[in-house]
Amino acid sequence: MSRSFSLLSPAKLNLFLHITGRRPDGYHELQTLFQLLDWGDILTFAPNESGEVTLAGDDIGIPNHDNLILRAASTLRRDTLGATISLQKRIPAGAGLGGGSSNAATTLLALNHLWRLNLTNEHLREIGAGLGADVPVFVGARTAWAEGIGEILSPVTLPRHWYLILVPECHVSTGQIFSHRQLTRNSKPITLAAFFEGDSRNDCQNLVSEVYPEVGKALKLLDKFGLARLTGTGACAFVSFVSEPEARAAQASLPKNCRSIVAGGVNESRAMEHLV
Repeated sequence: MSRSFSLLSPAKLNLFLHITGRRPDGYHELQTLFQLLDWGDILTFAPNESGEVTLAGDDIGIPNHDNLILRAASTLRRDTLGATISLQKRIPAGAGLGGGSSNAATTLLALNHLWRLNLTNEHLREIGAGLGADVPVFVGARTAWAEGIGEILSPVTLPRHWYLILVPECHVSTGQIFSHRQLTRNSKPITLAAFFEGDSRNDCQNLVSEVYPEVGKALKLLDKFGLARLTGTGACAFVSFVSEPEARAAQASLPKNCRSIVAGGVNESRAMEHLV
């Protein structure tokens, strides 16, 4: 059986988010561009002979039956296979950075490798879709254009950018935002070319800023550096730069009580490359 190993469980940004409709089952049709980052959580996987999967490390305050790491592991576990998983948590919860989905995808990829299950990437994406709409993009480990409910993915190669991400002191409920009667749900679909021409926005941004004033303050604070935007349903706001020194300089000018992150965008998460 394989030895233990550690993997980056990368964060993501939604560079835009359009809600184009609502399906009869309650899910929303959308368009978005997932930008993977070179920063995130660290997950360590080690085999054990107990036949059980255990999770150690940072406590994220989620019951085991709701924890996406353990739920992902349970979809793959066989009676005689066990693993010890350790989590070093850096991605804040409720931030729109995809932490739980990324953790689930990283677990699927890692345990497929650790337990030598030989499941295809397509099969793992199907399993991941059952855990959450954002899980498949992390299984694919590629920056991607997404449609449907987020499961129809087309890899995209983007120029290298650096992002200054501000983390407000609030936890945004995705369910609350997507069920809110004021949410825009009728945006017209756009093309990738239209996105590059600037025809994009986050349809959740105004609503989240209204419901969570801390988010509005974060966006206003970043606006002095460029076009500030919400990622996903929030709470994090971000602005892009063409170089890391520019992003670091902007970060240094923020008020001392602001929690912020500087991370680079990547087209492929190479930390998982050998497992895909």
